Amino acid sequence: MEKKLTYNITVRLFSDEKSFGPGIAKLLHQVEQLHSLRAAALSMNMAYSKAWTIVKNSERALGFPLLHSVTGGKNGGGAVLTEEASHMLRSYDSFCAALQAYGDKLFAETFQ
Repeated sequence: MEKKLTYNITVRLFSDEKSFGPGIAKLLHQVEQLHSLRAAALSMNMAYSKAWTIVKNSERALGFPLLHSVTGGKNGGGAVLTEEASHMLRSYDSFCAALQAYGDKLFAETFQ
């Protein structure tokens, strides 16, 4: 029996170092939805300290902040994406979708 072939494309963006990829993208999507880095990390079964490190490393590599954070208090804390982060996330998602669509077409032409 012949096995069916599949493929996978993973996009990582680099400056001098790895700047942005599927992990930080997923984390930022969760922050958008949950309005909290801690809640986003928890939803991904990730330690808050790891999420914070991922965000800080990406910010350093990109050269701009990704989150506006508010420390807890009477009304609790929270986080929202900066304008730059929102633009980066939308651009990344769009690029990945276009690349996937082209990859699907090329894969079908080449292997099927």
